[in-house]
Amino acid sequence: MTVQRDADVALRGAHLADPAPLAMGGFATTLLTVSLAMMNLRGVSSQTLFVGNLCFVACVGLLISAQWSMVKGDTFSYTVLSAYGLFYGGYGAIMIPSLGIVDAYGGYTPEFYNAFGFYLLLWGVFNLLFLVASTRFNLVYVGIFVALEFCLVLDGVSHFLKANGQIDTFMHMQKAAGAFAFVASILGYYTAAHYFCEDAIGFALPMGTLGGRGGGGSSKKRRNSD
Repeated sequence: MTVQRDADVALRGAHLADPAPLAMGGFATTLLTVSLAMMNLRGVSSQTLFVGNLCFVACVGLLISAQWSMVKGDTFSYTVLSAYGLFYGGYGAIMIPSLGIVDAYGGYTPEFYNAFGFYLLLWGVFNLLFLVASTRFNLVYVGIFVALEFCLVLDGVSHFLKANGQIDTFMHMQKAAGAFAFVASILGYYTAAHYFCEDAIGFALPMGTLGGRGGGGSSKKRRNSD
């Protein structure tokens, strides 16, 4: 019965395009811009300009791609893309002055930085679940979630330090978190290239498959294996 159900799901999704290139491309582009600001590259530290990427390219793009994954029966991709689409959207919303989120804390106060630290660390807990699940897929996925885990934890702790007035340590940890975000974004671009090339020209970059599963692999590959 399970085999028949899986076959039926694959058949229903056979006519749909692969959502992975858009999802991973939007994820990587948005994360890369944020990481550069976290590392204070060329004197840029404010991330406000990237609200467009956060709320539209990443949030909307990942949520749309997630619905395709749901129809295809890919629970892992659906959950990850939905979660990070909403995370990006929420992260961007914090930076929109008209929403009054920062003003609710009386500005950039120690309470705000502590709350932001909680926000990031709890997403680190959620990401840890994705990291564990990714060990059933491929090495590139594992690398992405490991880098994201370090980024979220370092970023969250750095905001606690800023709340305590330890500005120099905050800056160092921000740069470290940004470096891990940079690594995750490059792996995201690599993943997007893998799925796009696989579907468009029939050539796939190696992903280091683990556990006999391709990890949100392209619809073409899954159809051929059914």
